[in-house]
Amino acid sequence: MSVAVRVIPCLDVDAGRVVKGVNFTNLRDAGDPVEMAKVYDAEGADELTFLDITASSSDRETTYDVVRRTAEQVFIPLTVGGGVRSGDDVDRLLRAGADKVGVNTAAVARPELIREIAERFGSQVLVLSVDARRRVADDGTADASGTATPSGFEVTTHGGRRGTGVDAVEWARRAAELGAGEILLNSMDADGTRDGYDTEMIEAVRRHVSVPVIASGGAGRPDHFPAAVHAGADAVLAASVFHFGDLRIGEVKSALRAAGAAVR
Repeated sequence: MSVAVRVIPCLDVDAGRVVKGVNFTNLRDAGDPVEMAKVYDAEGADELTFLDITASSSDRETTYDVVRRTAEQVFIPLTVGGGVRSGDDVDRLLRAGADKVGVNTAAVARPELIREIAERFGSQVLVLSVDARRRVADDGTADASGTATPSGFEVTTHGGRRGTGVDAVEWARRAAELGAGEILLNSMDADGTRDGYDTEMIEAVRRHVSVPVIASGGAGRPDHFPAAVHAGADAVLAASVFHFGDLRIGEVKSALRAAGAAVR
């Protein structure tokens, strides 16, 4: 029996409010995270992801109070990320009600953090968030020379604000070996555009990891979700199309089911 594809709304939170923009810029308010979480739970979302998108860039801790209030209102798995720098941060989030914890910036700076978290809490708790972008040449054309990164995709950190020069596909592979239980693969180029997921990126990562891959960035129409699954995603994550009412959870599951995917 096929494993059911998970449909995951993402709450990008800044200063206690859900926000959404394009390519992580021009953010606009989308609502209260606790109230939105309750709606998504009732509509049949399989999980929720809560990302404090400025926690690392502004060097402050994740808003534990919002996490706690959100966790009290939902009965589906909750993944929380943003500003996680240590095993103690993970412990605090789990105690606040998170089921899984996402890491990105701190893990890129010190990859051993992944192993430390996995050994202390188990790989099932750890989601590696990979904010990746296509690496391009100075003239704006696609860099086919291989001098940027071997795969053509580069890891970014601090909410997409800083390039690293790290190859995104190789990083996903290494992180899985270190103990990451899932890869949340977010296309910074597609984020908020509603032009569809970066299926080439998904396919590239899928070829090199055996852990579940969550596709993120670019969802705009129902047919975008089956395309991501066909490319190798085990779960599909979206934000603005859900937050602003363009799509409902049920519509996405219907599109996936019609394309032959197993859904809950």
